[in-house]
Amino acid sequence: MSQLPDALNEIVEEFTEVPEADRLELLLEYSRELPELPARLADHPELFEQVVECQSPLFLAVEVSAEANNPVGLFFSAPPEAPTTRGFASVLAAGLDGAEAAAILAVPDDMPHQLGLTRALSPLRMRGMTAMLGRIKRQISEQLPA
Repeated sequence: MSQLPDALNEIVEEFTEVPEADRLELLLEYSRELPELPARLADHPELFEQVVECQSPLFLAVEVSAEANNPVGLFFSAPPEAPTTRGFASVLAAGLDGAEAAAILAVPDDMPHQLGLTRALSPLRMRGMTAMLGRIKRQISEQLPA
């Protein structure tokens, strides 16, 4: 887990320290903490990319700052009736928003499996979170200066 930014590493540790039977409830708690979109993005769906691998509608936007170390802003939109999808998005927002671009690009692609939810959730749901991380990394790569 050493390749994870500190905030994301703490979240992974939080999940692995909770008994397996309680991890899904922890994910649902995260779903209630997904930040609202800022006003400058809320009315601009064209700025978001849909993650079609998610079983519920999930849209994300990534902003890479030109400041030193390229801190990244992450923004997610998912309906309240999609708690698993919102939970995954919230984990990524809490763990990666504000992190340096290079640190996010170094996150292992299998990071969602480190949460220990593979027995509680279907492979399709796990694929959705993996796809979210992949989209974030791709958008960062596209926005970084050459």
